[in-house]
Amino acid sequence: MPTRVRLNKFLRDCNLGSRRKCERLIEQGLVEINDEVVTQIGTLVDLEKDVVKVRGIAVRPETDRIYVVAYKPRGAVVTLTDPHGRPTIFDVVKDLPQGIFPVGRLDKESEGLILLTNDGKLAHRLTHPRYSIERVYLVEVEGQVSQETIEKLMSGVVIDSGLARAKHAKMVAKPGGHSMLKITLTEGKKREIRRMLQVCGYSVVMLKRIRFGCVTIGDLSPGQWRHLTRDELRGLRRLVEEAYLAKKER
Repeated sequence: MPTRVRLNKFLRDCNLGSRRKCERLIEQGLVEINDEVVTQIGTLVDLEKDVVKVRGIAVRPETDRIYVVAYKPRGAVVTLTDPHGRPTIFDVVKDLPQGIFPVGRLDKESEGLILLTNDGKLAHRLTHPRYSIERVYLVEVEGQVSQETIEKLMSGVVIDSGLARAKHAKMVAKPGGHSMLKITLTEGKKREIRRMLQVCGYSVVMLKRIRFGCVTIGDLSPGQWRHLTRDELRGLRRLVEEAYLAKKER
C-alpha cells in the first residue's frame, strides 16, 4: 500500500466532493499540510506523517471510518456497557459494526435516532455546544400545551443546571387530551426537554429524536440501523465546518 498520494486524490478519499471540487479547494488556498498552505494539486501527502487541514479542520480518508444511524428503542441505555445490567443500545440493536461508540446521549426512556461512529474528532464536534448542531424531537405530553408555554420554551426555562432554551418549538398535533410538540435543541444536556417541560407543569409521555444535524431517522424501525450515505456524511461535516468558521469570525 502506498504511503504517499497526490493531494487531490487524498481529499477525494476524504469524501470532500468531486475531483474538481477538491482541486478548487487547493487552488483557493484552503488546504494546509502541516500548517503550511498548499496550492499545488499534485503535492504528495505522506499518509503516515502529514496532517492535512481543510479550512482549519483536520481531515483523513474515510476508508477506515464507520458512520451509522440507529433507532434506539425505549428502555435501552446509550453506553458501551452498563454496570447495573440494563440493556444497552448494543444489546437491542443487533449486528452493529465493531469498534463504534454512540455520539452523544439519549436517555433510557426516550427513543429514536442515535449516531454511532469510530471517528472521535467528528463525534466531539457534533456534540460540543460551541458547534450548535441541531437535534429535533417529537414530544408527547399530558394535557394541552398553551402558546405561552411554547414561547417560554424558546425564551428560556431555568432548570437545575441553569437556563435552558429550545431553538424552535411548535405544536404539531393534539391527540386526545395530549399535546404533540416538535422541539429543536442545539446542545445535549441530560434530560433537558423533560426537565424544561416539568418546570412548565407537563409530564412527558413519549420523546423521540427524529433528526440530528442533517441526518433523519427516515423509515427505520426500533432496533434497526444503517450506514450513513455519502451525502449525509458530507452534510454533517459541512455543518461543523460552517459552525467553526462562524465562531472564528466573531
